[in-house]
Amino acid sequence: MKIGILETGLINEKLIDRYDPYPVMFAALLDRARQDLQYQAYSVIRREMPASIHDCDGWLITGSRHGVYEGLDWMLELQAFIRELERASVPLVGICFGHQIIAQALGGEVVKSDKGWSVGLHSYQIDVAHEWMGDAPEQVGIYTFHQDQVVEIPPTAKVFCSSDFCPYAGFSYGESIITIQAHPEFEEVYEIELLNLYGGTLVPGPVASKALADMQASGRKADTQMLADWLARFFLNLKP
Repeated sequence: MKIGILETGLINEKLIDRYDPYPVMFAALLDRARQDLQYQAYSVIRREMPASIHDCDGWLITGSRHGVYEGLDWMLELQAFIRELERASVPLVGICFGHQIIAQALGGEVVKSDKGWSVGLHSYQIDVAHEWMGDAPEQVGIYTFHQDQVVEIPPTAKVFCSSDFCPYAGFSYGESIITIQAHPEFEEVYEIELLNLYGGTLVPGPVASKALADMQASGRKADTQMLADWLARFFLNLKP
């Protein structure tokens, strides 16, 4: 199966020499679960759009520093592409910005939340366990880094994971689209890099410091392998 990865955000230039771009992070995540997937990256943020929704067997939209409400030309093109994918029932995964722009494209609303930033390792309640999730636990831990949130659910979306801070943290749209607000592709070291880089500037210092302290004190890690298994099974339409 060939997965098209739609790059909507770029690594900060201060980190680019030490970390892979987001399409490579996602390929590495999925490779944890399956070694037989193929990948094609399209830098949508640089106006590199696929010619057809059928150029790949499934699609994934990455995170971004942009807000979907900016309405940039490449975002409008991407939203039209998303609507085509939904109509054709082509598998699609959206992560963070991907979660948000799919919601916006399909009738939801995204805003810069007055709740502030969600950063660090966050626990989400599993509200609906889909078949591709297998014997899902009650909660899942995922690294997170966002202020924007979906505040109005699209008509065809159903919530499958949530938290008090982010009640619309994961959507499914029929059988062909799933989206997650948090970042299953992030490793702990990268989350820490972001907190150190943006703490006190983009992210309020006390918020970043608390996230770092909580991660250190708890000793918990994200459920990365489980998340990789979920996404791979979703794309391949497999049961555990």
